Amino acid sequence: MRTGFSAARFRALVLKEFIQMRRDRLTFAMMVGIPLLQLVLFGYAINSDPKHLPAAALIADHGPYGRSVLAAMRNSAYFDLVQEVRSEREARDALDRGAVQFVVNVPEDFSRRLLRGEKPALLVEADATDPGTTGNAVASLATILARALQNDLKGPLAYLAAGDPPIELRVHARYNPEAITQHNIVPGLIGVVLTMTMVLITALAITRERESGTMENLLSMPARPLEVLIGKIVPYILVGYLQLVLVLLAARFIFDVPIVGSVTLLLAVSFIFIVANLAVGIMFSTVAQNQRQAIQMGIFFFLPQILLSGFMFPFRGMPGWAQAIGEVLPLTHFLRVVRGIFLKGNAMAEIAPHLWPIAIFAAVVLAIGVKRYRQTLD
Repeated sequence: MRTGFSAARFRALVLKEFIQMRRDRLTFAMMVGIPLLQLVLFGYAINSDPKHLPAAALIADHGPYGRSVLAAMRNSAYFDLVQEVRSEREARDALDRGAVQFVVNVPEDFSRRLLRGEKPALLVEADATDPGTTGNAVASLATILARALQNDLKGPLAYLAAGDPPIELRVHARYNPEAITQHNIVPGLIGVVLTMTMVLITALAITRERESGTMENLLSMPARPLEVLIGKIVPYILVGYLQLVLVLLAARFIFDVPIVGSVTLLLAVSFIFIVANLAVGIMFSTVAQNQRQAIQMGIFFFLPQILLSGFMFPFRGMPGWAQAIGEVLPLTHFLRVVRGIFLKGNAMAEIAPHLWPIAIFAAVVLAIGVKRYRQTLD
């Protein structure tokens, strides 16, 4: 009968746990890697005050005062004038595609009306699908315009700078004019829910099969490994569509999020994203030795997806290296697709540039997963 506390037994148990931890190297790597990943992402990549946002200029008046206004915006920390558009249609297209965050419209009679003291209007159109991205930049416009013409309105024109600002600022927040957070978050939840569930469900289901030995029994049958794997993931594609429909119904009837674009198009393009996440789950199941490791790898994959995709924090507020990583992740592109369809009414022409990166990701990961399965089971 064992009585009292034994230091020898305690040392033996502690040593046993260290030996087990050394054997389970993947779990130990996750224990160290996840905190480091959180530290780097939250410390360097997350920025709630994005600056240097891309803007386009539609210039109908090339006079000195319009150029001064554009120069003041360019010199600020919030705006980067990256292109000049020639028509309102081209400006709308740039906003729809997400190529720019703002379009500055200098009207045709801007200089003449300014000299007459008529307070010409300067129109700024903003892509307000994510209110957190544009909020501070829009708030800075009044200060920027107040200082823009200080060097021009001197001498005989000094009276124009006295009193109220000589320019009327009109901001047109497009796609989400009331800056309702749910209109941005709820569509993005489609991608987040699919990422979390598809990866974990697939990795756990196949890992469980391998642990119990039933996967080997399946592959001993006349069916080929690729056929077995496809047969395993097809039911989860249907589960993914069930989740997609549930979020769509909640978005429309609970959160009152407008669906401007085609629901049929959204259902069609979601197939690529669902397959991409199932492919990740398949690949994880070839690496994980048990279900616990599969869960750890799923979390390690999910964390940068939710932080670097633009779901929680403005994508354009991140440093360049973080944006480069984010562009590789399928959730980044799917968020642009689903928000574009929901809020902008985007068609295939606008979302196509975001579909091929998801398709390439799915093809590469699925090929790796199938190859590793062949090596594992041979």
